[in-house]
Order: sequence, then C-alpha cells, then structure tokens
Amino acid sequence: MKKLLLTMAAGTVLVMSSAFAKTEATPAAASVSAVCKDGTSYSGKSMRGACRGHGGVDKAATAKMKEEPKAAPSAAAGVAPGTAAPAAAKAPAMGGGAGQVWVNNTSKVYHCQGDRFYGKTKNGAYMSEAEAKAKGFRPDHGKACK
Repeated sequence: MKKLLLTMAAGTVLVMSSAFAKTEATPAAASVSAVCKDGTSYSGKSMRGACRGHGGVDKAATAKMKEEPKAAPSAAAGVAPGTAAPAAAKAPAMGGGAGQVWVNNTSKVYHCQGDRFYGKTKNGAYMSEAEAKAKGFRPDHGKACK
C-alpha cells in the first residue's frame, strides 16, 4: 500500500512539474490579423470567429496585407527615423474616405465616417453625402455628417 501511494505521489509531482514546464516553455500567444470581406480589419489571438458578421475573411486582401509589411521596411529605409509619412497617417478606410458615407440599402439610412456602422452593414455601399440624399437616403438618427 505504501508503494502504491508513493508511486501515485511521484506520478502527480511529475505530471504537475511537466504542466508548469510547458506553460513556461511555450511562447506568448501570437496575435493574428485579417481583412474582412466588407473591408474592416480584424486582429485577435486566433482566426476562429474572425470577421463574424462582416461576411467572413477576405483571404486575398489578408494575404496582400501580410506581404506589405515585408516590403515596407525597404521602402521606408530612405525616410529619417522618427518621421512618419503623412500619406500613411491619412489613409482612408478601405473603400471609404473623406466625404464618403456608408449607405445601408436595406434601411435607406446613411452613416458618417466615425459612426460604429460605417462600412459594416451587410447590404451597403460608399458614396458622397449629396449623392446619398439625392437617392433618398436619410442620415442616421437625423444627424447629417459634419
């Protein structure tokens, strides 16, 4: 009986030590990023559930996004450190941009840039605010864009 208890105790210590060793040896969870089919970006711990509600992951755009950072350092090598490229800071959302609104074709409502639904509803498109009004769309909650 003593041998059985000692064997079980030794086995428990061995299992516990290997469990702790695995947590220390594994690197921190890597972050992944992707582009959704509606143009929004996703980043998280895994691709599971990525772009849910956004039409799924756009694999071509995601692959292109992953290639760009590799090319960026060589292009930015001529730029002085600490200086940011002004074009990169003002890059518009995919498909949208300054003066563009997102129209929801189902509800006939348009959303301004910065709104939480801008570019995110399933059935919509980007256009100018004047064009949206001309086609009969109304502003979200009656608030026109600034």
